[in-house]
Amino acid sequence: MKGKKLLITLAASAVLFAGCGLKSGETIIKVNDTNITQAQFDKMFDKQVGNSMIAQLGINVKDGKNTFLYNLIKERVVNELIVKALLDEEIAKRGITVSKDDVEDAIKEIVDKVGSKDQLNNILKKNGVSANEFKADLAEEIKMKKLAKELGNSDVTDAEAQKFYNENVAKFKYPDRVRASHILISANPAEITEIVKSDPKNKDLTEEQVNAKVTEEMNAKKAKAEKILAEAKADTTQFAKLAKENSDDTTTAVKGGDLGFFAAQEMVPEFSKAAFAMRPNSLSGVVQTQFGYHIIFVTDRMAAGQEPFEKVKNEIKGYLTNQKQLQLVDNLVESMKKNAKVEFVNKEYDPSTIRADIQKQIKEGAPNGPQPAEAPAQQPAQE
Repeated sequence: MKGKKLLITLAASAVLFAGCGLKSGETIIKVNDTNITQAQFDKMFDKQVGNSMIAQLGINVKDGKNTFLYNLIKERVVNELIVKALLDEEIAKRGITVSKDDVEDAIKEIVDKVGSKDQLNNILKKNGVSANEFKADLAEEIKMKKLAKELGNSDVTDAEAQKFYNENVAKFKYPDRVRASHILISANPAEITEIVKSDPKNKDLTEEQVNAKVTEEMNAKKAKAEKILAEAKADTTQFAKLAKENSDDTTTAVKGGDLGFFAAQEMVPEFSKAAFAMRPNSLSGVVQTQFGYHIIFVTDRMAAGQEPFEKVKNEIKGYLTNQKQLQLVDNLVESMKKNAKVEFVNKEYDPSTIRADIQKQIKEGAPNGPQPAEAPAQQPAQE
């Protein structure tokens, strides 16, 4: 009897799991001969939410009380999936492909711009993007660029770049900047507290005893920073070597601690206050920030000014070329939309249905979306 019940339970489970798989593979939209599935929608939806300010604010858009936000994102994702289907169709028709070498060449260009492969990996990690996701997105971008080249000329002349520069002079002005290197000894009381508490040996410690251990560790970190500072003072030419050997900021340690030029607002206040009070070729004392203890070596200063056209010409050309390519692709998409056969198999993904829901929620007094938060100051160190 028990065996029979078990078989029935297993059979029911199999049906349920199979149902989940079927739902993921279910076609929700047809664009000409292309099927867009529930799984494709879910993947793009989750990616867009995950990369937005909404995720940073900890808002669950799938919660019933956030239906307004959910629908706004839903409509955007549906439109993007339709556009992607149309573009993929055109790319296949034209025989456009992306090779492994194409992707590797593009990665090399990006590495050159950000400074190193480690720096690129840190940026990806900070933004929660895996290497495979990055390569896949890069391949899509390369496809679009190849398509744009076939659609028309996107070259930018020096005269066009100069015109953009003249019309956007304010964009090329910069404030006072300092160039500095630093050595970081990581020391965050909250993190140290968590480490102490997570150690099974400390499970019976009182709060006071935990705090004592944290203080002891912070003092040890500061003592280490002071020892390194003494070595740097004895011979400032060895600063880069000391940074490579001791700095917990692995991103800049490989460059001898060099942070490049930065404006005051790009760093946390304590760091900027110390750096901007110093003359070139001078050392700070031990400076404490939320990241730990820093030793700062200012190497150069630059007064406020404006980047000359020749210095930014190539950047402007790259930007304007990208804008022209986007316009060429946009024009193609608009043309394709007029002739495309789009069927909303699941009516809840029809933009007109989504917009009707949005309008209904507005009339009923739907809560406002999240307000943009003030951007935090750049960290002087990335751990």
